[in-house]
Amino acid sequence: MAPLYLGLDVGTQGAKAVVYDAGARAIVARGAHAYGLLPAPPGAPGRAEQHPDTWIEGVRAAAGQALARVDAGQVRAVGVSGQQHGLVALGEGGRVLRPSKLWCDTESAPEAEELSWALGFTLVASFTATKLLWLKRREPEVYAEMRHVLLPGSYVNYWLTGRMAMEAGDASGTGLLDITARAWDARAIDAVDPALAAMLPPLLGPNEAVGTLRPEAAAALGLRPDTLVAPGSGDNAMSALGSGVTRDGQLVVSLGTSGTLFGVSAAPIADATGTVAPFCDATGAWLPLVCTLNCTRVGEEVREAFGLSQEDATALAAAEEPGCRGLNLLPYLVGERTPNWPNSSGALLGLRPGLLKPGLLYRAALEGATFSLLGGLERMQSFGLKARELRLVGGGSKNKLWQQIVADAFQLPVRLPEEPESAALGAALQAGAVHSGTPVAEFVAAHEPPVSGHVVRPEPAAAAAYAAAYARHREGGAALFAPGAAGAPAAGGGDAPA
Repeated sequence: MAPLYLGLDVGTQGAKAVVYDAGARAIVARGAHAYGLLPAPPGAPGRAEQHPDTWIEGVRAAAGQALARVDAGQVRAVGVSGQQHGLVALGEGGRVLRPSKLWCDTESAPEAEELSWALGFTLVASFTATKLLWLKRREPEVYAEMRHVLLPGSYVNYWLTGRMAMEAGDASGTGLLDITARAWDARAIDAVDPALAAMLPPLLGPNEAVGTLRPEAAAALGLRPDTLVAPGSGDNAMSALGSGVTRDGQLVVSLGTSGTLFGVSAAPIADATGTVAPFCDATGAWLPLVCTLNCTRVGEEVREAFGLSQEDATALAAAEEPGCRGLNLLPYLVGERTPNWPNSSGALLGLRPGLLKPGLLYRAALEGATFSLLGGLERMQSFGLKARELRLVGGGSKNKLWQQIVADAFQLPVRLPEEPESAALGAALQAGAVHSGTPVAEFVAAHEPPVSGHVVRPEPAAAAAYAAAYARHREGGAALFAPGAAGAPAAGGGDAPA
């Protein structure tokens, strides 16, 4: 029988699992388990935390559902895709010291600004380095107990294998990695704490296994103890694999809790403003990436406020014209990292009599989230990155109206990978590559994920309306929230000097 490979995606809203059959070249089973954030205490609006035990519970539940549908004895390797940036602080013996501060936690915005000035390039509050400095300053007793630093994906790998290690694509999100050398950056580490160097784990190459399952983890999952565990990576790098994006000119747009835009590059991109994050990918190349904090949740806020189903909200929005008759919804409900305005908020601009309608507001929410990502593409293109087509993934990609908005705003063709759980599939493909001894890019090329034959093509007639709406989006946001603007909050949000 052909080997099976288990792919796990440990996200912000839940864990997903898929089982990939290398012989059939198809997913043959899947599972899912939802969870959420810990309640934020009063007076801490920027806090977003989860306990690592939540991820393990999610992995066990999602994997259990998937493995119940196959012969688990045929699973030869496991790969893990993890939400990036989250700080997992461990004490002696790997004991979890506190809940993990996640990528969307913005409490470390002052520390981000301080590190940005010290290092000469922008680190937004999402990056782990800023959370480490926050922990050192705000919870010194916890920091003093810390002996090891991991990320959500590498913590799951630690639970699976008993070994602490980190893959370069995931480590890129710490702000402590020299992405060109794929090694820890002593200067960045020293800016936080020189003692931190001893707490960071060894780095793994893209085809290097973490190890095999601990007996306890094997028993919990119902797998063989000799099952390999691949190095894993961040969710965006894994989504690129699961979307079949391995060539220049192909970009992924992910519409999830966060919005992301990324594509493979043969060389690293160093953007001192921090708009384009300089990430490694999961194959040994690079993955320049733009991430926004506000994406699908913005439309959901509008929909829920009017008590509408997604179908009804979308139908009403589809009846409205591109550009929303001059109405813009700035989507920065939880602050924003792209642009780097951690203390910004949502705002409605251009409101006139008769425009406070649910369909118009819902469409403005979708357009606003899209425009934030479009700004990222413009920055990428300034570094010479080419864009020929977009591959749309994430929960928002299922909305046909949003598909067309993306195609029209970007004026690029949009294709949809047939597998919606692209990160989990990418993790399974990485597991297959490691087990077979094949370079990851070659394995993905040989097992290319299917893409829908339907292409969402941009409407040239909508280009002018979206260009005008995008200009209003940029100008209105800058007037309110850019450093020095009249409406800008007093602290945080400035770019470091180039």
